[in-house]
Parts: sequence; C-alpha cells; structure tokens
Amino acid sequence: MKIVSVNVSEVRTVQWRGETMTTGIFKKPVPGAAVGRLGLAGDRQADLSVHGGHDKAIYAYSEDHYAWWRQRLPGTDLPYGSFGENLTVNGFNDNEACVGDLYRAGSALLMAVEPRLPCVKLAMRFDDPGMVKTFAQSGRLGIYFRVVEEGTVKQGDPMEKTFAHPDRFPVYDLALGKRLKKA
Repeated sequence: MKIVSVNVSEVRTVQWRGETMTTGIFKKPVPGAAVGRLGLAGDRQADLSVHGGHDKAIYAYSEDHYAWWRQRLPGTDLPYGSFGENLTVNGFNDNEACVGDLYRAGSALLMAVEPRLPCVKLAMRFDDPGMVKTFAQSGRLGIYFRVVEEGTVKQGDPMEKTFAHPDRFPVYDLALGKRLKKA
C-alpha cells in the first residue's frame, strides 16, 4: 500500500439548500503533514461530536474506490480528498481491516477503529441529497484510525499493516450493526 495523497482542510461556512453549515469536508492535497493524537496538522473538523477526536483522528480511503465512483458519478470532478479523507491510499483493502489492526503510515502508527458513516456534509459536498444513502450502500466507506504513535506522513509513503488483531472483528461489521460475541 502507498499513500497517494495527504489531505487537509480548514473549517468553512457554506450555504446549502437554505441552511448555513460549517464543515471541514473540503480537503485539499498537501505534500505531507505531522500526525498528532487528534489528527493531521492543518486539518480541522467542524463537528467534533461526529468527526475527529481520539478515535476518529485520521480518515483513510482507498484510492481503488475512486474508479468505481467515477463510473457512477460521470462528469463529477473527483480529486483526492473528495470524500473528506485525510489519507488516500493505493491498494488499501478497507473491507479486510479489523478493529484493533495496526498500520504504519509514514512514521506514524495508526489503529483501525471504525468505519466512516456518511452525514449530510457529504451530500452537501456533492450537492446531492441522495449521496448519504448512495455512499452508505456502496460499501466503500473508508476507515477511521486512532493515532497510537505520532509521526509524519507524506505523499508516496508506504502504509502497511503491522499487526492483525487476533479477535478479527471486521471494521465494516460495525456499519452493519453486528455485535461483538464473547468466545
């Protein structure tokens, strides 16, 4: 796996369908960034109750999903960061990520925690009220990570799984509402 884009944004206020919203979804690529416990330097989230914090510090999305989206959203400009991700990663099979798996991204160590569940900000980003449902049904959600060790990430850095949690509870099962079972 390789990081093909590191993406950050400031919070901005936008008008959409008669509402005023603050959002940090408009990510733009940068050459690299420091990784702190609460995310990338230069990146901000508008609503910390649903984005950001220790368990949602970094959002990674597979570059491999972009081809699928380009077929379904013809004519839509889809630069890296379009889905609000901090890291766009080539070869990242997020369907195989399990809660507690560890990944080395650049010099930072990240722990897979949960899937990204879409919110109205994604619909606003694409100016499509149906995008939340479309994204959720796509099965291409991406993964939120907790920062275990701070470091740096830059475009071109490798990202590799360094530890597979022995319980093997797939992150995406959380999106499906499955519960952990005691052995």
